[in-house]
Amino acid sequence: MSTIVAIVGRPNVGKSTFFNRMIQKREAIVDAVSGVTRDRHYGKSDWNGRTFTLIDTGGYVEGSDDIFQKEIDKQVALAIDEADAIVFMVDVTDGVTGMDEIMADKLRRSHKPVFLVLNKVDNAMRMDDTHEFYALGFEHFFPISSMNGSGSGELLDALVESFPEEQPEEADELPRFAVVGRPNAGKSSYINALIGEERYIVTDIAGTTRDSIDTKYNRFGFEFNLVDTAGIRRKAKVKESIEFYSVMRSVRAIEHSDVILLIVDATRGFDGQVQNIFWLAHRNHKGIVILVNKWDLIEKDTASVKAFEANIRKETAPFTDIPIVFISALSKQRIFKSIETAVEVYKNRSRRIPTRAFNDAMLPIIEKTPPPAYKGKYVKIKFCTQLPTPFPQFAFFCNLPQYVKDPYRRFLENKLREIYDFQGVPMQIFFRKK
Repeated sequence: MSTIVAIVGRPNVGKSTFFNRMIQKREAIVDAVSGVTRDRHYGKSDWNGRTFTLIDTGGYVEGSDDIFQKEIDKQVALAIDEADAIVFMVDVTDGVTGMDEIMADKLRRSHKPVFLVLNKVDNAMRMDDTHEFYALGFEHFFPISSMNGSGSGELLDALVESFPEEQPEEADELPRFAVVGRPNAGKSSYINALIGEERYIVTDIAGTTRDSIDTKYNRFGFEFNLVDTAGIRRKAKVKESIEFYSVMRSVRAIEHSDVILLIVDATRGFDGQVQNIFWLAHRNHKGIVILVNKWDLIEKDTASVKAFEANIRKETAPFTDIPIVFISALSKQRIFKSIETAVEVYKNRSRRIPTRAFNDAMLPIIEKTPPPAYKGKYVKIKFCTQLPTPFPQFAFFCNLPQYVKDPYRRFLENKLREIYDFQGVPMQIFFRKK
């Protein structure tokens, strides 16, 4: 599973600035006013070949009467509990404060690897002010500047060194099919219907499932792990402490699965939150099957099915080559059809095309419809191959790869999907110098 690193500290010490620098995006709001970050932000970063998940938390203030602050403190405590390593950030210009001492004591009791980071050390005079931070009781500290990045290399070297060693995946590990969706869409009912027993608690209360649970399953002569995940909500709606775990572990389940069974509540439609889950699976290059559940509750005919499908494909464009199965977990309508479809998508994702056959199929198409000339220069594609990756990636070798634009990339993807069955599988196409 992904290593999780939580950034904690009192308000306005520079946590969000550091977070934005690590993920190389401006996701967290940065302001000179303390307490701007009131929610957690998640992002991916990597260093020396190790990828990890960063959590930017709100500033911790113990004993505050502010209603928002109490919620922030609760989420900070949960972030510490869930993290594998903790970056404890303080402000060198303020010196050691009482709140820093309280936080240091809390972190020592967590028994997690803690990295004391002294922020805003951006000149030699401030380096002279760092020694008083030994009083916080940590053996080492890391002087950095979140603003310009100085000192962050040493911190990241030590941080990555603390991570547990990556275990090589076993060759015979079973494929993982994750059942995901927003709370109360019928995920647990769907799995109960598949395995023929009341394995999971099912209630009308959204968010009953708190964790991700694996079930070994065999159907159509194919064995795999079926993963039931907690419902994913917009972060603004995640108020219960325990739902923080649900969200994080659902994200992890998507990252470490092969095929995503996205359950859509037919009575709510393919709304914004379901779309967010879809694009999360797409960004992680997973096979995707969309299951429209509770279809028995809808007044429908052939036209309504087509309209529902058309709306989904409009929202998922340009990736529209996705199987959509209309099911009812309650009446078991088409639930085995959904598994059969998921197995096919897994096989599509694992498909390998021999290089010679691939060139024989694609080069005549490229010769007939070459890339448009750019600034009077013609792009000539001479060779193509599938890359040895877990999901479909293709490299096309040409003389001027920088002149091949996205419309032609989409043209090649559409041709690939016409010739080979990659339904339900995101793909990537690269143009490289011959």
